[in-house]
Amino acid sequence: MGAAGPFQDKPGISVHDLAIARGGRVLFEALSFAVQSGGYAEVRGANGSGKTSLLRAIAGFLKPRAGRIAFEHIEERATALHFLGHLNALKQAASVRAHLRYWAGLLSGGDEDGALASIGLAGIADLPARALSQGQGRRLAIGRLLVAPRPVWLLDEPAAALDAAGRDMLAGLIADHRRGGGIVLAAVHEPLGVEPDQVVTVGV
Repeated sequence: MGAAGPFQDKPGISVHDLAIARGGRVLFEALSFAVQSGGYAEVRGANGSGKTSLLRAIAGFLKPRAGRIAFEHIEERATALHFLGHLNALKQAASVRAHLRYWAGLLSGGDEDGALASIGLAGIADLPARALSQGQGRRLAIGRLLVAPRPVWLLDEPAAALDAAGRDMLAGLIADHRRGGGIVLAAVHEPLGVEPDQVVTVGV
């Protein structure tokens, strides 16, 4: 897929002979793959196989036991990546709009209204997070990806709690991001309804 759009520098990620261990147990080893601009890779494996650990290693949150992770046309990892964990990390008293405004300020982003429309929460922008359903909370967490565009999305079970409409929304956002030259790596239990360029299977 081409890279016409906001990420003209054509980012890339290469993983070489990576090994990850947690608590003295090797989760996987000798893992190699590459994802280029506009690419989407699904990370699959059994529970505890290291899917989340792989994403955290790419994000720089976890030191690999062996191997290396290389970035192409990405100068600073911290400002080029979005990591969406399986927990939404919302402040229960803060409104939907307040969350997006906070993330926009923290991440040097903007366009809260555009993000609200894209995640389908414009009609409840003033509701506090505690009033949201689980699916709406997940939509709000996904909004963080939109208020501050970054070329690489690392998504850990991004469709958790989403209904069919929410999954369609997510698939559309992933497609838009790829069309703009962005990269998506998603750890999943079930396919997201988006055809991946490749499937990365972890576990020993």
